[in-house]
Amino acid sequence: MGGPLRVSPAELADGASGGPLFDEDGAVPVPLVAVDLDGAADGELAGRAARHAREADRIMIGVLPPGAPPPPPELLDALDLTLTGPDVGAGRETVAVPDPERTLRELDAAAARNPQAALVLRDVLRTTPLLPVQAALDVESYAYSTLLGGPEFARWLTARGPRPLPPSVPDPVLVERTGDGLRITLNRPERRNAYGRQLRDALTDALRLALLDDGIARVVLEGAGPSFCAGGDLDEFGTTPDLATAHLIRTRGGAGRLVHRLRDRIEVRVHGACVGAGIEIPAFAGTLVAAPDAAFRLPEVAMGLIPGAGGTVSIPRRAGRWRTLYLALSGTAIDAATARHWGLVDG
Repeated sequence: MGGPLRVSPAELADGASGGPLFDEDGAVPVPLVAVDLDGAADGELAGRAARHAREADRIMIGVLPPGAPPPPPELLDALDLTLTGPDVGAGRETVAVPDPERTLRELDAAAARNPQAALVLRDVLRTTPLLPVQAALDVESYAYSTLLGGPEFARWLTARGPRPLPPSVPDPVLVERTGDGLRITLNRPERRNAYGRQLRDALTDALRLALLDDGIARVVLEGAGPSFCAGGDLDEFGTTPDLATAHLIRTRGGAGRLVHRLRDRIEVRVHGACVGAGIEIPAFAGTLVAAPDAAFRLPEVAMGLIPGAGGTVSIPRRAGRWRTLYLALSGTAIDAATARHWGLVDG
């Protein structure tokens, strides 16, 4: 009720990162710990604090108040995210917000609502940047399948209620060859180009064509209608026959790995809503360009999940794992200017 557990760098250095993760009922009552960074932290103390932050079982969020000197880089790196005021210039380990204390409370509340998803997100983001892309995609997908079988996603699915499957359309993706160029257009504007089965399969077919044809020197991927892609088609969530099949479809049948393989030849042009897969997949491209109206959001934690179309792999490689955690845990949308500042888009 009183907000997150808070510790100082000195207390963190002495091992104060929350004690046992589980209560006697197996629940996680404290998934997030705030670290107040207004206290001095010399080299030796900062090193011990950083080691305990890395070893902690909880999400460790630093809070840097106005006027406080920045903590040593190794401590910023070890934390999962540091919140600062809007006038504090810092690296990609930080997110500048109008009111760090309010944002901290919002992140704590989001983690408390879905602690399993929040903690799995934290663990995956600490792992995937260290791995080759294909292996990192497998790690993300294993974690995603685990959460698909968990109580938090089941609660979301029950609240959503039954939905009819999307109707079939003849051309969910348009492909146009001009000389050595290939233009691929997501073509379900009536569903805001949601990344459902039909669109996914047609998109991967087009991307495989580009991989197989050495005569294609340049690929452009864009979306028809007011949005590039509004994320996974919610009407299809929970319909895969089993979790192992879901894993193989996500990794071997998904578009992210193919865009990564085409990264030196592909440019993705996004606009409007870029939600979930609508930014996770484009972030694999070598060139990602956003229209001024583009907005980027990762909503999966609120559903009891984590990004599952490659976002824990592609986005950290552009914007860092810290800002990726902020996007996914908060569910907050950022605009094109912020995405450009973060390096999430190239222009």
